[in-house]
Amino acid sequence: MIDKLRQAQSTAAESLIQEASATGHWEGELSASALSTATAVATFQLAIRERADTAVLYQPLIVQGLRWLVAHQNEDGGWGDTIFSRSNISTSMLVFASFRMTNAVNDNPVAVGRVEAYVNRCGGFDAIRKRYGKDHTFSVPILTQCALAGLIPWQQITPLPFELGSLPHSFFRMIKLPVVSYALPALIAIGQARHFHAPSWNPLIRWIRQAAVRPTLRKLESIQPESGGFLEATPLTSFVTMSLVSMGLIDHPVGKLGLKFLVDSARPDGSWPIDTNLATWVTTLSINALPEESLSNSQIEILVEWLLGQQHRQVHRYTNAAPGGWAWTNLSGGVPDADDTPGAILALLKLRPGSNRVRSAVRDAIGWLLDLQNSDGGWPTFCRGWGALPFDRSSPDLTAHTLRAIRAWQRNCGSDATSSFSSRTERAVKAGFAFLGRTQRPDGTWFPLWFGNQFAADEENPTYGTSKGLAAYADWDRLDDPAAQRASHWLKSVQNQDGGWGGNRQTPSSIEETSLAVDALISVPSARDECLRGLSWLVDRVEDRSYTQPAPIGLYFAKLWYFERLYPKIFTVAALSRALENTDRLVDLLPVDSNTTTQHNPAVPL
Repeated sequence: MIDKLRQAQSTAAESLIQEASATGHWEGELSASALSTATAVATFQLAIRERADTAVLYQPLIVQGLRWLVAHQNEDGGWGDTIFSRSNISTSMLVFASFRMTNAVNDNPVAVGRVEAYVNRCGGFDAIRKRYGKDHTFSVPILTQCALAGLIPWQQITPLPFELGSLPHSFFRMIKLPVVSYALPALIAIGQARHFHAPSWNPLIRWIRQAAVRPTLRKLESIQPESGGFLEATPLTSFVTMSLVSMGLIDHPVGKLGLKFLVDSARPDGSWPIDTNLATWVTTLSINALPEESLSNSQIEILVEWLLGQQHRQVHRYTNAAPGGWAWTNLSGGVPDADDTPGAILALLKLRPGSNRVRSAVRDAIGWLLDLQNSDGGWPTFCRGWGALPFDRSSPDLTAHTLRAIRAWQRNCGSDATSSFSSRTERAVKAGFAFLGRTQRPDGTWFPLWFGNQFAADEENPTYGTSKGLAAYADWDRLDDPAAQRASHWLKSVQNQDGGWGGNRQTPSSIEETSLAVDALISVPSARDECLRGLSWLVDRVEDRSYTQPAPIGLYFAKLWYFERLYPKIFTVAALSRALENTDRLVDLLPVDSNTTTQHNPAVPL
């Protein structure tokens, strides 16, 4: 078994290393998205209506996009967010609207008829409103595209208070906007479109909003990144751009740059991804997964320089985030957050813990995270104090990741860590674990914010969340804590009969979730049997090369699904490498092979 484990780890690690770009870091590849493709197609169609001379550039992209959509329609007539996803009302409604906007109904009568039937079965527009409830971040943009397609009157769309966008950023969390913190561009652009096409009947509100049009447009222009893509996200950029174009603002700087971003983001197969890339995220994940000896000194130096170059050093003009954090991407549309920042801290401390530049960068990042911590003890994604909507609240997975980063800083930086805001750090850690204790479910699970599972109840992924939470307790030598014991007990109890794990009990095993569970449980003495079965499952997948098959476990803004091509490779390498580092914990269960005389426990299937 040890020989097979070493061979599998070597194979997976070498494959992951070969995925690095020519510049040394990893870029990855996000899944094609029917939702993104539908919104981009709709935006180009509106641009052609506004300016016929743009057809020479945009019409081929529309044709290719529609062709890709037709080729990837699900059996039930709908579309999911990825080609491996179940159909959902949101994506299917947007695709249907795009077909109507482009007058492609006659060219694709079967596809259009099937999606129309699917949408009606799901409950139509009422199903969109029901799915998102009070959170207008995504329901209003979807309905806006439907209104632009002539499917719904503008009066049925909830007006967004875009005039509030002209207020200073510090006011936003106090006025409880009906959209999440990262949706300010949509609030402004879609709110203006609703006002333009269906002004309020109230003359005072109508006057206030009209007076706010120019100031909020200036605000929108000031927060647009150089790439043109808000958050590097195709859907958000499409919704903003189509709204402006529908108001005759195709030549406005935001509209022009948004259209350019969509052109530049198109893929050769006619599709668009949900986001340009997760380069910083997959790079730090890869570094943290690989054994230290896997990278040469020259590779390490290149990666350190690249990561240091991605740290945000100015107040972010979009979220007003202070300097010191990292975003998920190296591109201009990224926003620093409390998942990518801990990942970068862990990666830098693994590569060059003794470097003064690394220590300085990490110290700034730790300070950034401490400033971000909410009063409930947990860490949110982007902004402290925003708690009205789920994607702005503290979450267990981000909190656990941050606690792990703080622990690595203390272990690697010694006196530097203890002398720099030590009492504040101590309080933050105590509050963080208290938050984890309060948010753990009675069965021992934690639910993550940015990952899900389409086969699990409510599409949640407690395997991911619980694995990440347990890892924090392990790093802090707190596996005897009742919360850690409950978490490990739950993870052990939901292992599938085949040896793998899914997102929850009785869900299909995946590479990602099995790797995460094994990685977390490897430190738990009572979980050796389960780890060995999980490792055997992973080794078999490496041997038959199926370990490269991604699953749509990623959740993006507004709970849009994605998969990342590198996730299964990265998570596999992480689990197998951790196992090899901890063979002493498993040795009495390992079978005899050519390099060991240890005995195999016959109760453990291999």
